[in-house]
Amino acid sequence: MPEPTLVVTGATGRLGGRIARRLAERDVPQRLLVRSPERAPRLPGATPVRASYDDHEAVVRGLAGAETVLMVSASESADRLAQHRTFVDAAVEAGVRHLVYISFFGAAPDAMFTLARDHFHTEEHIRATGLAYTFLRDNIYADFVPDLAGADGVIRGPAGHGRAAFVSQDDIADAATAILNRPDEHTGAVYDLTGPESLSLAEAAAVLSEVQGRRVTYHPETIEEAYASRASYGAPQWELDAWVSTYTAIAAGQLDRVSDAVPRLTGRPATSVADVVRGMPPR
Repeated sequence: MPEPTLVVTGATGRLGGRIARRLAERDVPQRLLVRSPERAPRLPGATPVRASYDDHEAVVRGLAGAETVLMVSASESADRLAQHRTFVDAAVEAGVRHLVYISFFGAAPDAMFTLARDHFHTEEHIRATGLAYTFLRDNIYADFVPDLAGADGVIRGPAGHGRAAFVSQDDIADAATAILNRPDEHTGAVYDLTGPESLSLAEAAAVLSEVQGRRVTYHPETIEEAYASRASYGAPQWELDAWVSTYTAIAAGQLDRVSDAVPRLTGRPATSVADVVRGMPPR
């Protein structure tokens, strides 16, 4: 039996795993390129293959014969951009034809959110190779909104009165699955994936209060307060900058735009933060 020509990365994670399961439900053969095959989901028609993004030779072997690859962005790290470039170069060497890359909303060289700059440079590297590509630029995950509140029920951050169009991971997975089923129809496309509305963090706190039955509030920090309140985690500077700039990007209005890409790709409305939270198990 020939190797599947569709490869999905990140299948041990929340987003890649969702996409792999959707493809399996549609009887689409796939290879799951993962660092730990023993952790890969056991799915019909799915073959786990071991490779990490920074292992050029392993990626070349894992992608041999592949036509379309879903490239879920690597875990946040100081060298993530270098890992992405290694992976993309290996995809070219392996003869991959089309790369579908999970990027970030507003990816730009001067984006306020520091990690969105890495996504921009990854996109540019993919473009420079001549590979066919599709970019999915996700807004902040709606699924993470409950985690913004501390144990005291307060969301703290320097987001001012800015808004974000939080997007459901299930919506992203449905959109990605639609693209992977007919990749040629999406060559060269860049999709901004958002929810159906933009919310301020005060409004997000109100949603959590109503849906979860607990009191959640928003406290707008200054940038100085934001760094000070996170200093005790002992995180490296790049990670602190990423955490804080998530909020300053909201304050600057860089995540405040609703797109129609989710309904266009999935054929149904995008999911609200309230409905995402309602679908979560009780905290």
